[in-house]
Amino acid sequence: MTRLVLVRHGETEWHAENRYAGTSDVALTPRGLEQAKLLGAWAEAARPDAVWCSDLGRARITAEPSAKAIGADPVVDARLRELHFGRGEGLTRDEMARAFPDALRAFHADPVAGHLPGGEDPAAAARRFAACLHDIAGRHPGGRVLVVAHSTVLRLALCRLLGLPLKDYRRRFPSLGNCALTEIRLRDGDAALLEFNTAIEGSLVPWSLQ
Repeated sequence: MTRLVLVRHGETEWHAENRYAGTSDVALTPRGLEQAKLLGAWAEAARPDAVWCSDLGRARITAEPSAKAIGADPVVDARLRELHFGRGEGLTRDEMARAFPDALRAFHADPVAGHLPGGEDPAAAARRFAACLHDIAGRHPGGRVLVVAHSTVLRLALCRLLGLPLKDYRRRFPSLGNCALTEIRLRDGDAALLEFNTAIEGSLVPWSLQ
């Protein structure tokens, strides 16, 4: 059994306008940097065995205080990066509605079959992310690992691991807070959800199974 604490990176400069960052490298805001410090304080108390993160800058910077807290370098893996949104990269929903209204309607109807034009196949993203989580579990059997990644790919992976339809990821998991804690348990390939979207400010005492 391995427990994985899944965390979305800190707030970015595109957060206020809800721009689809995807694989674009967007800087953290001062608040995002503070959230990363709070996550580091959580890690200092919880003492995860390792810290893994996406290769995108906003995830790496968010992971750094936590890795420092446990005296280790973060393990950077490109499989943990965000879904690429194609023509939607850097745009707000209103801008997409003007640029490609029919495609956006298809996306709202089914965000997997009708994923944004030119973007990554969400099913493929879910597979590569889940495969990385299984590899992490294999490298840390019986441990607890902090994984810093991104909102959409995290929600897709949760659906895949928990046996939920991928097309429902936006409905089942409508949002993930920046640096909020979501914890799963992987055992013999099966996943269980232990905690979901807990604000970091209320989680400085490590959570444990009862």
